[in-house]
Amino acid sequence: MSRMVGTVSRGVRAPIIRSGDDLVEIVTASVLEAANQPKDGFEIRDRDVVAMTEAIVARAQGNYASVDDIAADVKAKLGGETVGVIFPILSRNRFAICLRGIAKGAKKIVLMLSYPADEVGNHLIDLDMMDEKGVNPYTDVLSLEKYRELFGYNVHPFTGVDYVAYYMELIQECGAEVEVVFANDPRAILNYTKNVINCDIHTRVRTKRLLKAAGAEKVFGLDEIMTAPINGSGCNEKYGLLGSNKATEETVKLFPRDCQSLVESIQKKILEATGKHVEVMVYGDGAFKDPVGKIWELADPVVSPAYTAGLEGTPNELKLKYLADNDFAALSGDDLKAAIKDKISQKDGSSLVGNMVSEGTTPRRLTDLIGSLCDLTSGSGDKGTPIIYIQGYFDNYTNE
Repeated sequence: MSRMVGTVSRGVRAPIIRSGDDLVEIVTASVLEAANQPKDGFEIRDRDVVAMTEAIVARAQGNYASVDDIAADVKAKLGGETVGVIFPILSRNRFAICLRGIAKGAKKIVLMLSYPADEVGNHLIDLDMMDEKGVNPYTDVLSLEKYRELFGYNVHPFTGVDYVAYYMELIQECGAEVEVVFANDPRAILNYTKNVINCDIHTRVRTKRLLKAAGAEKVFGLDEIMTAPINGSGCNEKYGLLGSNKATEETVKLFPRDCQSLVESIQKKILEATGKHVEVMVYGDGAFKDPVGKIWELADPVVSPAYTAGLEGTPNELKLKYLADNDFAALSGDDLKAAIKDKISQKDGSSLVGNMVSEGTTPRRLTDLIGSLCDLTSGSGDKGTPIIYIQGYFDNYTNE
């Protein structure tokens, strides 16, 4: 009988990870123990994928920074006076503790929020109401007073938080003055201060370029704050505070650093234990959008900060329903199955981009696709499965 199961994604339970733990040993042992379970076990095969959350990697590394560490870095880099903080995402987990550190490193914060939504889709303003009020998001700069007059007090549909009030109170609690404005052109902040921290994630390079060309004096992205240890803290040389998460009310867990050797060591250890060559990756946020809350999940700078070489590239697939409806429309049953399998077997590895028979497949990076699958499998709550084991991802209809 032909094989009937394709891709399988499993959550693998692991111990609670603490700073200093040996993840090579823990991940390998967890995978092997899961595979050997008498009831839910599985056979480890070549090209299976082992993935682990960035959270356990950063925790094992002890990669943390405190509010005071962030404040010291901000003060040293921007001077400790008035600082423009522009385009932050609206998140207690992702940004609130970072903002506390920034506020403690300045006398005044001019907080400039994008509207109607932040970069990842958290809305401050209803689109229909914005149209009704005649507000042009491309050109209009709104003061806090104008924003309240037009739109009142709006709470996030999932968290119930008014982020404008929340961020203002947070800044004031840290001893800084605060002024809030709403704009989408980063250069608008230069009417208030020439010293800026731009907090956008995926548009940060363009934002910095525009600010510098318009006369900003000091411009740092979140990726340039905490790029080196402060008083023995953690850091991330490449991403700074980007990808950080709240650990406590006084600390953030930074995005993991230097984890390429980790994925390669796990790959080697599983090969030694099983004789099978698996692929290994670290994953953070998946890259997908919620259709109800309009939130785009990817608040990390990348989906995967480290992965083994076999995960480089994009899928190169044929669209089976296109073949069935076009090339082999006259066939059915076993004849159709045989014709499609033969067509797949003729792929020579060259790119199918632009070929009609591949239209509608997903030409995204493998790490983005697999990382999204992992993020959905592990969730962000109490499942206790920070390791994901995927089988059959690189199979196709010809594999038996």
